[in-house]
Amino acid sequence: MEDTRSRDGTRGRIGTRSRGSLTDSSPPPPSLIPSTTLHSLSPPHHPHYPWEVILTAFFVTMDSLSQASQNEESEGSHISGPLLVEKLAEAGITPQDIKKLSEAGLHTVEAVAYTPKKTLMTIKGISEQKADKILAEALKIIPLGFQSATEVHARRAELVHITTGSKNLDALFGGGIETGAITELFGEFRTGKSQICHTLAVTCQLPVDMGGGEGKCLYIDTEGTFRPVRLLAVAERLGLNGEEVLDNVAYARAYNADHQHQLLTAASALMSESRFCLLIVDSATALYRTDFNGRGELSARQAHLGKFLRTLQRLADEVGLGESTRRKRALMERQFGIAVVITNQVMSNPDGAAGPYMANEKKPVGGNILAHASTTRVQLKKGRGANRQAKIYDSPCLPESETQFAILSSGIGDPEEE
Repeated sequence: MEDTRSRDGTRGRIGTRSRGSLTDSSPPPPSLIPSTTLHSLSPPHHPHYPWEVILTAFFVTMDSLSQASQNEESEGSHISGPLLVEKLAEAGITPQDIKKLSEAGLHTVEAVAYTPKKTLMTIKGISEQKADKILAEALKIIPLGFQSATEVHARRAELVHITTGSKNLDALFGGGIETGAITELFGEFRTGKSQICHTLAVTCQLPVDMGGGEGKCLYIDTEGTFRPVRLLAVAERLGLNGEEVLDNVAYARAYNADHQHQLLTAASALMSESRFCLLIVDSATALYRTDFNGRGELSARQAHLGKFLRTLQRLADEVGLGESTRRKRALMERQFGIAVVITNQVMSNPDGAAGPYMANEKKPVGGNILAHASTTRVQLKKGRGANRQAKIYDSPCLPESETQFAILSSGIGDPEEE
């Protein structure tokens, strides 16, 4: 850059020449400069007239580009991530009704749009007329109609997968734990269910290009098996700060089936305030087996479990977007849901065929309700020493296959070669 001084003493900067045919001897085309700007310039015989015209055109163009970029960013922020339920105030919904929706666990417009009308009417103070209006306004903001398979395929191609810490397991899952879906891990005790959960609680905090989700973890413990020391061991292995890792895990202990369901409301509130990419429930069925006894309460148990699983799926469909991550639009455009991982117990199969190969057959607890709610089901079995076996039990897109992984002192990993 070089400073020049005009006859009236004002200074101007000479910048690099713009592309095209703008030279020292030829002024820029008048179409690039507003007429008001042209009139305000010095007369044509001014010795620096061509450069002043060029600079004026340059700054006018840059200002236009800057405004266009801001508009694009504004539009991008409108479609990226979930919209807080307060957005409904712009559509005429009263603050009192919005507060009632939030207290019921509906913290985003997406959550409201996904909720049936009769469920909204169970909220104290929400009448049928109000429910109709709230749903109508929510559906104007969140379109729930048809879209082309091409669009769906494009979104799924950019899904974020969270590494399990084992290359073998990641390959079995098609790249890791899928976001926007419910992954169920079931097996007997000591098969590695809780150990996988502990490892995932740490790996989800890694950058996306390292197999993480760049987010926090919600951990609901129903059996009292959560141990922070395991998180520290995994963090040390991955080179992460142990204190920060623990701070990024929101833990809650559930004491009964009702409390377990209520914790999802609290989880929804946390997701609306900060960026979460993983929700773990270990285990999803333990409390249901003790709170509901016998065949007489089987129907009530399955209905309660169905509502819990439906809420889980709704959370998986939403994106936890906090104020601190609104700058990460590129990441949020790649990810449209959190990963939900649940563990499940097993029971003896009384309907199994008799025989030496079927005597020890086990099946997951929860019946068809849980089977239909889970996107991917993986069966875990004990192996030799620290090794464990994992098998795809049910999945809409993964082939039926199995692999081995190991439970190490530093979390889940691959078996050592003999």
